[in-house]
This record gives sequence, C-alpha cells and structure tokens, in this order.
Amino acid sequence: MSKKVINKIRDSLFTLKAAVFEKPGIENLKVIDNAQEPKISDHDILVKVKEAGINPIDYLVVSGTLPKLNPLPHIPGAESTGIIEQVGSHVDNNNFKKEDRVIIHNKVFDGTCDMCLNGLDMICRNGGLIGAITNGGFAEYISVPERNVFKIPVDMEWDLAASLPVTSLTPYHALNEASLRINESLLVFGASGSTGMMAVQLGKKMGAKVIAVSKDNWIKTDFGADYIVSDYDRITENIKEITEGKMADVVLNSLGIGTWENSFASVGINGRWVAFGGLTGADVKLNVQALYSKQIKLIGSTGGTRKELQELVDTSSKQLKVRVWKKFKLEDIKDALQALFAKERDGRILLDVA
Repeated sequence: MSKKVINKIRDSLFTLKAAVFEKPGIENLKVIDNAQEPKISDHDILVKVKEAGINPIDYLVVSGTLPKLNPLPHIPGAESTGIIEQVGSHVDNNNFKKEDRVIIHNKVFDGTCDMCLNGLDMICRNGGLIGAITNGGFAEYISVPERNVFKIPVDMEWDLAASLPVTSLTPYHALNEASLRINESLLVFGASGSTGMMAVQLGKKMGAKVIAVSKDNWIKTDFGADYIVSDYDRITENIKEITEGKMADVVLNSLGIGTWENSFASVGINGRWVAFGGLTGADVKLNVQALYSKQIKLIGSTGGTRKELQELVDTSSKQLKVRVWKKFKLEDIKDALQALFAKERDGRILLDVA
C-alpha cells in the first residue's frame, strides 16, 4: 500500500478534539470533536498535548482584545506540554523522536530580523504568539516548528512542565532584564499568583532577599519568601521597616494600575521597577521628579528567550514547584478561563487535555 493511500486513510480516521471559536467572545468558545487536523511540514513536530496552562493572555485572545488573530476558526492556548506524536521528515531524529516529553516555546518568529539575530525572538518584528497568530494548545494535538520544541526530563511533573513556557519564563526574563543581583531586595506584587509564585522562587535562586506582597502565608512557608507584606494599607511603611529605610532594589509589578502607586513608592535609590502585565489597568500617573532624583529605571518586559527557557528546563525540575488551585477538563474550558478572575483563586489553573 502506497504512502499516499496510507495518509489518506489516516486523514479520514483522524479526529481532533479542541476548544474553538469562530468569532471573539467567551460565549462563542466551544469544544468540538472534529476540528481541523494540525498540518505538519518537514520541519514541524506534532505534539499530543497532556496539559495546558490557563493564563490572562488566553482570555485576551478569546475575548478579541488582541489586534492580530489567525486563523479563524481559532484554537487558543499559549502554554502547553505533551508527548511527541510525529516528527517532520527534516527534523533531526537525534534531537527529537516519538514519545519524547516536551514543552512548547510559544513565540512565532522569523529568525532573520534584527531582534531575532540578537537572540530576542520573543520581540521578533514579524512575529507573535502561538495561540494568537497561530492555533494553540487547547486541543488534543498541536503542530509547531522544531525550534519551538524543548525536551523535558522524564521526572518532571506535568503540572510544572505546563507552567514553564509562560508562567515561569515571563518572570525569569523580567528579573534578568532588571539585573537582579545577589543580596539585593526583591519586592514581588501579586506574589501568590501564577507568575508571582515563580518570581519568588527564581528571586531566591538568584540570591535575593524576597519580599512578597500577599495574604497567603504559604508563599513564605512553601515557596521561600523571606518576608510577607499582608497589610495592603501599609505596604510602603512595611518595606521601609524591612529594608531599614533603603526600600527595594527591584520591584516586580505585573498587576498594573491597582498597585502602581505602592510599587513605585517602594523603589529605592538607583532601583529598578519592572512590569510584564497590567491586569488591573494600564494607564498610570508618573512623578517624573521622583523618577530622576532617585535614578529609578522603569523596565518593560515581555515573554522570554529560547536560551532562558532552556535554562529553566535544565534547572527547574528539582528547584521549582507549582501550587495548583484547580484543574479543568478541556470540555470545561469556559469555566477555566472565567476562574482566572475568581477572588478565591489560590494557585494555578491548568487544563487536563489528555
């Protein structure tokens, strides 16, 4: 029987369960059993998805907030992990083979622009996000280029693997951008959130003294924060006491306008304020005099590099952990996305796809 006939039979039998929407709006998101099969080219890898992370970016995609969205109908999902099902004919079999456990770097990049040539593929001038300008991981299978696939250790838990490509890489890159150094003080707002819990652990790994803004004591007992600030009405006063008046060397704020004033006021002389999100709003009022008189650096950060993701894979299996609040089945994707805004949320939200 010819290969062409075999592929035709396979295509006729292949069905793909996936979360799909034809027009923006969470009310239009549905799970179907006959979504379009991912196409695999010579340099692509087909991954059978085990778990996917639920992140604010996914909600933005589904709600239609992002300007670029392709294709339609669309499968969202920016953070996923799974097992290799098939490799393209030009994929190096010494690097990847069927049944390998992998995570997916969620950046689409051309590899030829000036940003890519400088190793900054996450801000490729012609790129975007998997799950936004391509179909994502809220499906049984996803096809991605070989360069987006990273093998993970056999002993890495799926929950952690599903929390590396976005939830860990984003704060890791931000802390690198802020040049966090040993013995510096790191203040993390939203410390018990998904990226926050990772930022706390990564800050400790980098040798910093970590101050967590959170009402959850587990961020100290289980994740290693040196101090917790739980009185949201006295944040700057508490930081002043903890740092003996110096304030924080690095402040990480991914929450936006809701914590802007406290976060900026907590930055010490020659300190760095870094952000990679604006969940509570993006427009803030800036005191320029305080900015220049204290020589504060304001840093924007997005995603992370392939090199940084490989560093996380190499070190995180034994050094990072994740607190999971809830796991949802693929069929309950709407509930999973809406749970992002639950006041009682106490850890990560994951999607059990397999």
